[in-house]
Amino acid sequence: MLIAEALRALGDAALTEERIARTIRPLFARTLSPGGSYLANHTLGRPLDQAEQDVAEATQLWAVQLRDAWSPWLAEEASYREAIAALLGLARADCVVPRVSAGHALRAVLNTLPDGAIVLTTREEFASVAVVMAQYRALGRIQVVFAEATGDALAAELLRQPVRLMVVSQVFYVDGRVLAGVPELAAACHAHGAELLVDAYHALGAVPFSMDALGCDYVIGGCYKYLRGGPGAAFLALSPQVLERGRRPLDTGWFAQEPGAEDSVWDAGGPVLRAGGNAWLEATPPVLTYYQARSGLALTRGLGVERLRAYSLAQLALLRDLLEDRGIPSVGGDAGHGAFLCIRCEDPAGVVAALGARGIVVDHRVGYVRACPDCLTTGEELQGVADALAECLRRR
Repeated sequence: MLIAEALRALGDAALTEERIARTIRPLFARTLSPGGSYLANHTLGRPLDQAEQDVAEATQLWAVQLRDAWSPWLAEEASYREAIAALLGLARADCVVPRVSAGHALRAVLNTLPDGAIVLTTREEFASVAVVMAQYRALGRIQVVFAEATGDALAAELLRQPVRLMVVSQVFYVDGRVLAGVPELAAACHAHGAELLVDAYHALGAVPFSMDALGCDYVIGGCYKYLRGGPGAAFLALSPQVLERGRRPLDTGWFAQEPGAEDSVWDAGGPVLRAGGNAWLEATPPVLTYYQARSGLALTRGLGVERLRAYSLAQLALLRDLLEDRGIPSVGGDAGHGAFLCIRCEDPAGVVAALGARGIVVDHRVGYVRACPDCLTTGEELQGVADALAECLRRR
């Protein structure tokens, strides 16, 4: 079944297990192997069968058209940018610049700052951005100050320091907590001459998201998790206001050069770059990632994040209740958290390994076991996960 056919068959009705089984599950025949339960969709999302065919399309173009493949390849890049822009609520596709990771996207923004600029962040950011900021600090490129991961604490610290950039997650990776008050943080940043960068990796595709409503200047994220696009399909999004300010990026390349301006590349003013977000493009792009991400983006947009979020909350509430019935408290499953549930325990790595031996895939972070069903996960699977987790915890 094709994605478009499945979406037509589903229609606009609310998601139910029966409707998903009839229309959406057939799109995942390769990954839905019997005898196991995959609840690690917050780490690596399950791919559609179509993804393999889409990547094969890109390599077939290479084999058959050789250098002429660049025309359809770049058309696919444009489609990728348009799809991400739509999920971010952006009208301009050039606000989205492809990158291969969130860290790659972050570096492009850090490299616009003057040496020694103060960056305000939290100690709850994922390693993909924390390691980058730590290295910039170690080499003297930036200063880093920390605040507790709450809107009030971040706003208070902003008043104490001449901050140039604030870097925060919309959904924190350890416990799935949604950061409240982001629009107010954005306004506070702008009032004090700072910019706001939001890491949306655990938000995009999992919770409704609007870059305009948040008021942030930059968003970084990717398709690895809830968008089912695999590794390498990431992005940097710049607000229209940032583009209107005409900031010149350091991270650029010949794909960002204005056509016809090749002879002026060594002029005193530097290369002539394309307008808007296209000035932030770099060198030869990794075109296979656009094909790799195509099917997941199409399905997510077709289902709608609001509809996916409603179904996710129902699944998480069911799992939370099943665990509570077995005397196991958990965190998440409400509007203040993202798409996964957290179970605190003394030996999360051991619990994850024990569940893995039973064919149940979850993960752990800093004292928690994390479990993330997706729309393919059945109620029967959640029952089995709760039973297995209860038994594993009893044995420890």
